Amino acid sequence: METVALKKENWGTHEGQEVFLYTLTNALGSELQITNYGGIMVSFKTADREGNFADVLLGKDSLADYLKDNGCYLSVIAGRYANRICKGQLSVEGKDYQLAINNGENFLHGGAKGFDQKVWDVTEEADQSITISRVSPDGEENFPGAVTVSVQFTLTNENEIVLEYKATTDKTTVINFTSHPYFNLKGEGNIEDHELTLNCKYFTPIDETCIPTGEIISVKGTPFDFTSPKLIGKEIDADYEQNRIGVGYDHNLVIDKPLGEYGLIGEAYEPASGRFLQAYTTEPGVQLYTGNWLEGDMGKNQTPHIKRQGFCMEAQHYPDSPNNPHFPSTELKPGETYTQKTVYKFSAK
Repeated sequence: METVALKKENWGTHEGQEVFLYTLTNALGSELQITNYGGIMVSFKTADREGNFADVLLGKDSLADYLKDNGCYLSVIAGRYANRICKGQLSVEGKDYQLAINNGENFLHGGAKGFDQKVWDVTEEADQSITISRVSPDGEENFPGAVTVSVQFTLTNENEIVLEYKATTDKTTVINFTSHPYFNLKGEGNIEDHELTLNCKYFTPIDETCIPTGEIISVKGTPFDFTSPKLIGKEIDADYEQNRIGVGYDHNLVIDKPLGEYGLIGEAYEPASGRFLQAYTTEPGVQLYTGNWLEGDMGKNQTPHIKRQGFCMEAQHYPDSPNNPHFPSTELKPGETYTQKTVYKFSAK
């Protein structure tokens, strides 16, 4: 099958800006849909071992549905700071900043109106890739510095979804970007029967408000040990304080590779379909989230999601890094360029 040219359709408007839906298709017939609203990956259709295609990404039917409610952050680009910051408080170069409190008593995924709720500019279109960008002005969500960020999405003929980020700032600031796709390699049902392996020997435990305690502890002897293949559901409801707090898995794990280097996050396998997912990144951590709060959220075909219908491997820096100096730094200074490469590679066996 030859490469199909990029398909672009008008998907509506938001705050006077045009929103488009892009469809990328590769030589294997896989199809990735992306919108420039929130940098959302709307769907990804790929084959199982028998050659049958299914959509393995959770999402919604229309722009109107995403605008109505995307509190689960389905497949968005989260920023300017992904994940949580304790009580929304941080200090940059000796100056204190108070961010939005939008997750219990803490800040989460960019604040009251993060990158997931913005219409991005589309700066490049090609057969199998698009690039979106935006300038986050100084003071947006009370962060210092005007940050210019771009994300390129590519669907390769090797069945990889490649995300490449770049960012610069005019003042010292903190940034942490992630893509938040929920995967279900069956395309339906819950994900507890997926087999997961993570290249992670350590994780960062959390307190009752889901903020890291600052510890970095071994996964050995805990339900967080995915160093060899294990069903996601095997220990998800274990009698273990961290699982109780997270209502399953909602934790940052430390990827076992040198800081800043590109390497394996982990692998997921769904035995019934044979679909196999390998994830790679330059980031130091991965947030494993098992869709513990999805129940009732409206999905595609106007069908409510069920609890644990999708799992996330969000490549990122550790949560609350600005308040934990021993965590890898999320600081970005003028003259520096932030880069990230994260890849989700699909096959069947």
